[in-house]
Amino acid sequence: MTAQKNNRTKWVHLRLLPDEYKALQNKFSRTTCRSLSQFVRAVLLDKPLVATYRNASQDDLLQAMATLTRELSAIGNNVNQSVKKLHTLREGEAAGWALQHASESEQLLLKINEAKALLNSMAERWLR
Repeated sequence: MTAQKNNRTKWVHLRLLPDEYKALQNKFSRTTCRSLSQFVRAVLLDKPLVATYRNASQDDLLQAMATLTRELSAIGNNVNQSVKKLHTLREGEAAGWALQHASESEQLLLKINEAKALLNSMAERWLR
């Protein structure tokens, strides 16, 4: 059994103006092609292209959600450490722990409310 060779051995050279190249790169960036060569071959040989569509507002929302997720995770870790410390407290140390825990709880509630507001705005956009 011999493997069929798919080596590309023929070259096509093409010169473009800077604006033309920029337009080509712009079209290429909106497809799922992995290389510019693959994109140009698909266009020249009339092969189907899969184009991607990016929703800028959705990208912004995803970025905000990622940031919020990191912040909530950090606050959750702090609350977890605080509760672990509660279990190891001696008598008389509970008052200091309660103050620290209260401030961490406030931070957590603020971030939860921020997450709710973000989710509500996302739902409004998508339900239009």
